[in-house]
Amino acid sequence: MKQAFIRWVFGAGGKTSWPLRLLLLLLLSSAGTQAVAADETRQYQVIDWVDLLPDDDLQALMNPPSWLLEVEDGSEEDNLDALFAAREADAVGDRFMQALKSADVRPEMQGRAVRLPGFIVPLSFDQNRKVIEFFLVPYFGACLHLPPPPPNQILYIQYGEGIEVENLQQPHWVDGELVIATTSNRTGSSAYSLIPANIEKYRE
Repeated sequence: MKQAFIRWVFGAGGKTSWPLRLLLLLLLSSAGTQAVAADETRQYQVIDWVDLLPDDDLQALMNPPSWLLEVEDGSEEDNLDALFAAREADAVGDRFMQALKSADVRPEMQGRAVRLPGFIVPLSFDQNRKVIEFFLVPYFGACLHLPPPPPNQILYIQYGEGIEVENLQQPHWVDGELVIATTSNRTGSSAYSLIPANIEKYRE
């Protein structure tokens, strides 16, 4: 139920501004994790996207300036750079803006075996049109139809065997080892990479 609501919030039917969509995702993410056996040799820990955020970034995103909550999706104000430029500087707004672009990471996540659901943003394909390089993001439309999440909310993944992606709105589970590494291209920037062990379609 929670994942279905998240997809509705971040899908085409959402009526909230994209910064508020990110905030709603953070609020909906559960704090608990559980260990699952993704293969026979290693345990992968289910994590939430907020587990990748340093505490100070998380607190900043959970405390947006009050006027931001009044911005409607698709309105003339639904542009962060222009929106903040038109407002008087204040500590809360400045820190929120910094968190929306943060590449800060949690060092203890290096080398963690994790399992995480997300949406695939293709970066390159093999000769059979399988995706072999992509960003994994927390909500549909990120980097393509909406501004990208903060770099610390994007995972860069190379997957040599390739994966067929027929529908970008289909979320996937990805199991693998987290690596703290910056990757930047025209699509976006990520503060984490993930060495994948398994990728499968998300099912509730």
